[in-house]
Amino acid sequence: MAGIYLHIPFCKQACHYCNFHFSTSLKLKNDFLEGLLKEIELRKNYLQGKTVNSIYFGGGTPSLLDQDELGIIFNTLHKFFTIDQQAEITFEANPDDVTVARASDWKIAGINRLSMGVQSFYQEDLQWMNRAHTAGQALESIRIVQNAGFDNITIDLIYGSPGLSDEKWSHNVQQALQLGIPHLSCYALTVEPQTALADMITKKKSPPVQSDDQARQFVLLMDWLSDAGFEHYEISNFSKPGKHSRHNSSYWSGEPYLGLGPSAHSYNGVTRQWNVANNAKYIQALQTGVVPCEIEELSFNNRHNEFVMISLRKNEGIDKARFAKLFGEKNLEVLAKGLRKYVGKVEEDNLSFRLTREGKLFADGIAGDLFV
Repeated sequence: MAGIYLHIPFCKQACHYCNFHFSTSLKLKNDFLEGLLKEIELRKNYLQGKTVNSIYFGGGTPSLLDQDELGIIFNTLHKFFTIDQQAEITFEANPDDVTVARASDWKIAGINRLSMGVQSFYQEDLQWMNRAHTAGQALESIRIVQNAGFDNITIDLIYGSPGLSDEKWSHNVQQALQLGIPHLSCYALTVEPQTALADMITKKKSPPVQSDDQARQFVLLMDWLSDAGFEHYEISNFSKPGKHSRHNSSYWSGEPYLGLGPSAHSYNGVTRQWNVANNAKYIQALQTGVVPCEIEELSFNNRHNEFVMISLRKNEGIDKARFAKLFGEKNLEVLAKGLRKYVGKVEEDNLSFRLTREGKLFADGIAGDLFV
C-alpha cells in the first residue's frame, strides 16, 4: 500500500498562525499545474509499482482548483500510477470556497472524503486568526457537502487560543457533533516562528498562548469525544468507528508515500526527500525536467526516533515485536527501561507500550526523552 500527497500552494489570504508554504498570488497557478503534471510523470517509479490506496490534496487551499484542473490532475495520476478503485481520496476545502456546484464537481471527480478548515464556529475567533470564511459559511458549507452526498467528512478545530474560553470550546465541539461530523482533527494553537501570530505576540498586540489553558482544553476534548463514542486514535485525531483517516494512518504506520508540489515530502522507508518551498523555483526546475528536491538517507537514529515519536502518538502505541525486529532486542530493553520511568503516563502489556490519558499531555516530551 502507498499514498500520494499533492500540495496546492495557494491561498486567498494568510492565516496569522500558519507556517505552511503558500502564496496569496495566483499568477503562477497555471505554470504550477504544468509543473505538477510534469512531476507526476517524472516520479512515476518512486512507489515502485505499489498500489495507491490513498490520495490527499492539501495546501494551501486545494479548493481553489476548478473542475477542469482537478480532472487533468486525476487523469495524469491514473496514467502513471495504479490507484485502488476503493482508494480514499481526501480534499481539503475552505468553507468560503464551498458551493452547491463545486460540491457536485468534487463528487463527480471521485473525491470521497472532505477535510473542512473550520477552526472555529465563532466569528471573532475567525477574524482574529485572519481566516477567509465567516462563522455562517462554516455552518452552511458543511450542510452543502452533506446534501451533496459526502458522509466521510473531517473538520479542523483549534483550541488553546487567546480568548477561547472553555465555554466557547465546548460550543465548537458540540456544534461539530450536532452536525454529525464523524472525524475531528483538533490542534492546540502553536506559535510558529516568522508568522504573523509570533509577531503579534512579540509586539504585545495579542496575548500569549497559555499552556495550562491548552492542557485543560485538551482534557475536556478527550472527555467530550469519548462520551460521544469517538475513538482517540492519534493524539490530535478522533473519529467514529470506521472513519479513521486512511491516508494519515499510513503515515503513522511507516507506509511509503509520494509528495508532489512545492514543499511536499516523500518517504520510502530508506530515504526522505522534500521539494523546494518556492513556487517559482519549483516551476523553473520542472520546465527543465528536474525535480527540485533534497534527499536525506535515514540513519538508524533517524528511523528509531521517528518510529518512537509516531508510535507514541497512536492509540496502539509502540509495538514491541515490530520495534525489536527493526531495531533489535537490546534497544527494546533500553526503550522499555526509559518508558517504565513514566509511571502513570505509560501503560504496558505483553504486546505494546501506550500513553495513558495523562501521558498524552506529555507525548512530545516523553518521545524526546527516548531519542537516541
